[in-house]
Amino acid sequence: MTRTGLSYEDAVAFHGHTCPGLALGYRAAVHALAALHVERSGDEDLVAIVENDACGIDAVQVIAGCSVGKGNLILRDLGKHTYTFITRRTGRAIRLVQRPEPIISRIDPIASILREKVMAGTATPKEEKEFQKRQAAVIESILAMPIEEIFIERDEKPEIPVRAKIFRSVPCAQCGETVAEHRARVRDGKIVCIPCAGEYSRGW
Repeated sequence: MTRTGLSYEDAVAFHGHTCPGLALGYRAAVHALAALHVERSGDEDLVAIVENDACGIDAVQVIAGCSVGKGNLILRDLGKHTYTFITRRTGRAIRLVQRPEPIISRIDPIASILREKVMAGTATPKEEKEFQKRQAAVIESILAMPIEEIFIERDEKPEIPVRAKIFRSVPCAQCGETVAEHRARVRDGKIVCIPCAGEYSRGW
């Protein structure tokens, strides 16, 4: 149970299943709340900047109270298992960077090998059962091990994101659907949504 009164089981209920990735996000969120001396965010006072779109983000939403809808969960999908938490009240922030050594391999190399076979669809029923057993143990280890064995923690001095704004909606001249003003584009002198704009791209 965390200082918010929420547990890992609450994160599992929201996410739909238990897995190492969810456990990692849970540990990051719990540690951030304690390190920054804040409670679960009911509004936008706590901001989470996440750099991946993996399972752990669901735990951040549940435990830290950060969400896209509130504007205090910012996704920068850079493929990094890195989490930055900022408290607007003090301006303090911490950045948690997952250690480079694959955590499942460190805890249980056999589980790591079996995971690859399960993911590839080549595991036998016996191997799948063994993997499930070993993965459960890996998750328990992640939930119990010292945080410094999971993440490298750094104090940050980030630019604090502005609070979420409400923008006027305007109709797209092509499809007729409304689009937030700040996401609208101009094409042939008319206001259109991004899909209808057929934006020019050179792979950026």
